[in-house]
Amino acid sequence: MKSRIFSFLAIVSLLLVFTIFYKGLNKSSFYQPKIEVKNIPEFSAITFFKKEEVSSKNIFEKNKFYLLNIWASWCVPCKEEHHLLINLSKNDQLEIIGLNYKDNFKNAQNFLSELGNPYEKILIDKDGTKAIEWGAFGVPETFLVFQNKIIKKFIGPLNIKSVEEIKKIIQ
Repeated sequence: MKSRIFSFLAIVSLLLVFTIFYKGLNKSSFYQPKIEVKNIPEFSAITFFKKEEVSSKNIFEKNKFYLLNIWASWCVPCKEEHHLLINLSKNDQLEIIGLNYKDNFKNAQNFLSELGNPYEKILIDKDGTKAIEWGAFGVPETFLVFQNKIIKKFIGPLNIKSVEEIKKIIQ
């Protein structure tokens, strides 16, 4: 009698553990935080080519759309999205600002020489703190800015769908 109860409890326990693991594996673990419209952070940064210090107050004008793209030469998804940024840079209603994240200057220069430069301005984020101030989790991430407010955040590489969404918003 005891062995039957023990066997029954063992089977029920195994089924319970299996069910918990099965449910856990089927649940998506990708976390994408919701972003509210918020003001852009105030910061100063060194420009990529001229090595001049600039303030965010002097970069973003009120009545213009900006795309701040956080990128690095060592980032494979950054290479994948780069042709989309090149195409977006041809749009007169949008100015693309690059934030070069924790990168080697020579490697970043080679990246731009090889793939083209879609950025109107490039800022250097040597230690990653500026990206954190923007609320970035990694690279690439892209922020659509208007009226000094972040109106849309794209986590990960841009794709055709996100580019169409950007074009629709800026029209």
